[in-house]
Amino acid sequence: MQNGCILIVEITSDEGKCTNLIRILVIEDEKAIAQLISMTLRRAGYFCEIINDGLAAADRLEEARFDLVLLDVMLPGADGFELMEYIRPLEIPVIFITARTSIADRVKGLHMGAEDYICKPFDVTELLARVEVVLRRTNKLAEEFNIGGLCINTRSMTVKRGDTDISLTNKEYELLLLFARNPNTALYRETIYERVWGGSWMGDSRTVDLHVQRMRRKVGWDKVLVPVYKVGYRLEI
Repeated sequence: MQNGCILIVEITSDEGKCTNLIRILVIEDEKAIAQLISMTLRRAGYFCEIINDGLAAADRLEEARFDLVLLDVMLPGADGFELMEYIRPLEIPVIFITARTSIADRVKGLHMGAEDYICKPFDVTELLARVEVVLRRTNKLAEEFNIGGLCINTRSMTVKRGDTDISLTNKEYELLLLFARNPNTALYRETIYERVWGGSWMGDSRTVDLHVQRMRRKVGWDKVLVPVYKVGYRLEI
């Protein structure tokens, strides 16, 4: 409790391991929606904090670095539009998530500098897709990075181990990228399926398991990309 405002912190792992993860601040006073967003983001491997009050959010933004803000409009303390004026000079990308669905509100939010405007109720799969689009567009996701002995270039969609090119199918490459961007995080099979195949999870794990097994054998991750009982898989780096 700070200045009468509730601060809820959701952490994927210990702070030391989170330093290389994408950090997202969720500013939302409806606790059920905030928890749904947080659970969705954490399962996808993002570091997430929730703050329920506009003024407390401004204080937090002065204390810590964030790569993205998900911002409600109707907040206690200071509303989302007021807070947007504060965030804009910080050059942190913002996505509005709000029940304010009028064209005028949407136009206002976008004109104020928001990257996107999502109306409630929303689908969590669409939310994840929009988050990733904004992170990619604002260069928060690395274009080339090294992990697990691999060099992955997202612009050319190439994968190398040393000087050797590794040939992957489109789905195998998308799986590789998903795990590479979310190391040391258990990813649920349903999350993997929704992120890579883009459809609703039907409860059949064979598609995910077969593709994961083929991909990790090709890239040499047999020992580091491990199954997690009743969950899915985790890349242990």
